[in-house]
Amino acid sequence: MVADNLKSIVNNLTQQGDMYFCEGTEESQITAFEELHDIKLPDKYREWLRFSDGGELFLPAGVQLYGVDHKPVINVNDDDRPDDNYIVIGALASGDPVIFRKTEQIISIYNHDAGRIEDDESYDDFFCFLNDLYDALGIGD
Repeated sequence: MVADNLKSIVNNLTQQGDMYFCEGTEESQITAFEELHDIKLPDKYREWLRFSDGGELFLPAGVQLYGVDHKPVINVNDDDRPDDNYIVIGALASGDPVIFRKTEQIISIYNHDAGRIEDDESYDDFFCFLNDLYDALGIGD
């Protein structure tokens, strides 16, 4: 079941542009992925995965999100991150990865060109990231 706050975010996103949401995955798949890789995904991202296990937002050039069951699957050893303390869960069309620091809820965009995470591109949780995505992609007013 999708929580009301996630429903609201999804409704807002679909009004802003074209989206492709993969089928959601089961809690057991998320837990198995975490156990296999000895990680804990952020709570709000876990909730998202139950709704959409990956997908593409703001087609054709927006952000691709990775899942645990549908391809592309999260690669916990992806080299496209600042260091081994981060896991890549998606990528902007620019190539900059969407990441989280292991053991934290914060979602960030890693700016490859600058070699850092910008202060205005870190979000308290995955839902905050989704709520700001329109502006983060530079397609807001």
